[in-house]
Amino acid sequence: MDNRAEKLTKVVLTCLFVALISIGAYIALPLPGSPVPIVLQNMFIMLAALILGPWWGLAATCLYLLLGLLGMPVFSGGTGGVVKLLGPTGGYLVGYIPAAIIMGLVARIGRRKAFQNMIACLAGMIIVDALGVLRLKTVLDIGWGKALAAGLYPFIVGDLIKIGLASLLAPKLFAAMESLTEKDHDA
Repeated sequence: MDNRAEKLTKVVLTCLFVALISIGAYIALPLPGSPVPIVLQNMFIMLAALILGPWWGLAATCLYLLLGLLGMPVFSGGTGGVVKLLGPTGGYLVGYIPAAIIMGLVARIGRRKAFQNMIACLAGMIIVDALGVLRLKTVLDIGWGKALAAGLYPFIVGDLIKIGLASLLAPKLFAAMESLTEKDHDA
């Protein structure tokens, strides 16, 4: 595949992941006692970073965040706007930026290996959760115990499941994409 076709493929896949991340935000399970819902958007950010790599994964993440900041209803619960970023859950959204880079860089080493992807996703989720809990604590002016109880503990099992799914799906999706581009090249 020539360089222009490869770039076009990356742009199309980046846009596809922006759409998937946005759809994932609508798949939200509210938790009693926590302002933070369980969502699938972070799993699609994991997949974007694992499949597209650090920079195109970052591009998908930043485009998603830009759409939300501009008021498009792409954040959890169909919300958008700067207020969401400045609110108690804004740290999770901001955390997606460094997480996408770290996940993409770590996964680059062994993109086709589920274990390497799992390490990458775990590192990314630690970043997201750390920034999210810090922002939650700061905005709500609560102690660490309450912040962790509201913004981390209820999500650990769900995050681990999403990490497992993304880690197992990424090598298969990556292989399928390579197969498609090879077929296009042979045609």
